[in-house]
Amino acid sequence: MGRKVAVIIGAGPAGLTAAYELLDRTDFEVVIYEATADIGGISRTINYKGNRIDIGGHRFFSKSERVMQWWQNILPLQGKPSRDDILLNRNIPLAKEGRHRPLRGRKEYAFPAPDPEMTDAVMLVRKRFSRILFLGKLFNYPITLSFEILKNLGITRILKIGISYWWVYLFPVKPEKSLEDFFVNRFGRKLYKIFFENYTEKVWGVPCREIKADWGAQRVRGLSIVKTILHIFKKLFSSSKSIAQREIETSLIEQFLYPKYGPGQMWEKVAEEIKNAGGKIYLNHRVVRLKTNGYRIISAVVEKVDSGEEFEIEADLFFSSMPIKSLIKAMTPHPPAEVQEVAAGLIYRDFVTVGLLLKKLKVQNKSGLRTINNIIPDNWIYIQERDVKLGRIQIFNNWSPYLVKDENNVWIGLEYFCNEGDYFWRMSDKNLVEFAINELVKIDFIEKEDVLDATVIRMPKAYPAYFGSYDRFPIIKEFLDPFGNLFLIGRNGMHRYNNQDHSMLSAMVAVDNIVNGLKSKDNIWSVNTDSSYHEEKS
Repeated sequence: MGRKVAVIIGAGPAGLTAAYELLDRTDFEVVIYEATADIGGISRTINYKGNRIDIGGHRFFSKSERVMQWWQNILPLQGKPSRDDILLNRNIPLAKEGRHRPLRGRKEYAFPAPDPEMTDAVMLVRKRFSRILFLGKLFNYPITLSFEILKNLGITRILKIGISYWWVYLFPVKPEKSLEDFFVNRFGRKLYKIFFENYTEKVWGVPCREIKADWGAQRVRGLSIVKTILHIFKKLFSSSKSIAQREIETSLIEQFLYPKYGPGQMWEKVAEEIKNAGGKIYLNHRVVRLKTNGYRIISAVVEKVDSGEEFEIEADLFFSSMPIKSLIKAMTPHPPAEVQEVAAGLIYRDFVTVGLLLKKLKVQNKSGLRTINNIIPDNWIYIQERDVKLGRIQIFNNWSPYLVKDENNVWIGLEYFCNEGDYFWRMSDKNLVEFAINELVKIDFIEKEDVLDATVIRMPKAYPAYFGSYDRFPIIKEFLDPFGNLFLIGRNGMHRYNNQDHSMLSAMVAVDNIVNGLKSKDNIWSVNTDSSYHEEKS
């Protein structure tokens, strides 16, 4: 028998997970083609002069025990405090030992849990803290009942929020067609208008009433006012120290895991293990055509991005995390006209991060949480102010102290949502930086003279959108599912706004199906829609 080859399109979390699982559990030769020069897709980490940027922010948390164990097999949990925990004398959960099973190895071995001050290959435990900036004031997110919120919103607005919620509780919007309906049914129209509408419309660029409710079902499915209040009361009497936090809704988690040097460190380590096990990874190689014969992919035509040279590779299996719009366009013979039409109508939202290195922030830490240099403790701040384009601010010091070259500086990421090719996307880096700085000054977040350095990162097709031709997506799914040796995985591969863990699970389940000889792909599509994947215990 000849060799069996699996081609994987894309070196993001889904593609790398598929490669790892195939090498570990089957005898397939694995070849990965990545169109860019980077490992990790949107989960990569950018190193700018020793300061690292996490594009979009990636909390390593999952209700899937399988994913949590997988991550910790690659990067073990810390056994000693990290730099900021030491300086602030903070108590955090620490591991006594790490455990690792090498790729293609059958025995697991134990070792002392690593010290992040001495070792780079380590996963940190980080506190989750996010807030919303609205009317110049910071509100905890998820929203909590507190004296602060009463003072900031005022008793009249609070009463209107309560009345609005109970009205929709008694008379919910039915049927729940749009994202606006989804939010209103869970929070009431008044709270939706205050804390959700503007930010969400910045993300997508269209009104929430034009977006399918599926987005909410995937991203904040279990969150509502009732569950938030119950969570607050539970915290008064007990505090979960479990890393797993299985009893807590994902949007309410209080801590998460995080690689010492950001998410890209995880995927660079995975790529290294794949190559050590014989897998091949080709960067700057774009799949431009997929040749088909009936309901089977027979080969891929790959273009070397730098030279434009093309070559063809035959394979037995194909895993695609490339945007479905590009996949359909690449297939030859061409798919039916209706399938091409739906694929052409799929919309993506693109993403720009402006990294700013600062001497200090103007906004003061009044949270009661201790930090180095007493900066505000937030991982993210959602910007609900209507008079700025800025969508979200990341403070990288609080994700990991090791992301910042000099702990006396503040390293932040300003996140903007746009469409590839629009006026914002096409602005020069210099003008983008100036625009971002002016917006921060406008919301009283920094002083202009405290800016030390800046950089700009553009991320195309960051978010598959739930409008455009999305309501006709089943036409594409029905066309592609019968291709027995093609597996769609990951965020863009499935046109789903998945978290990192769900992208990984789609790849894991696809490999499960191959190992078990299962032809149906329904369980792959069920990831992040079927609650069993959120609560799975093995």
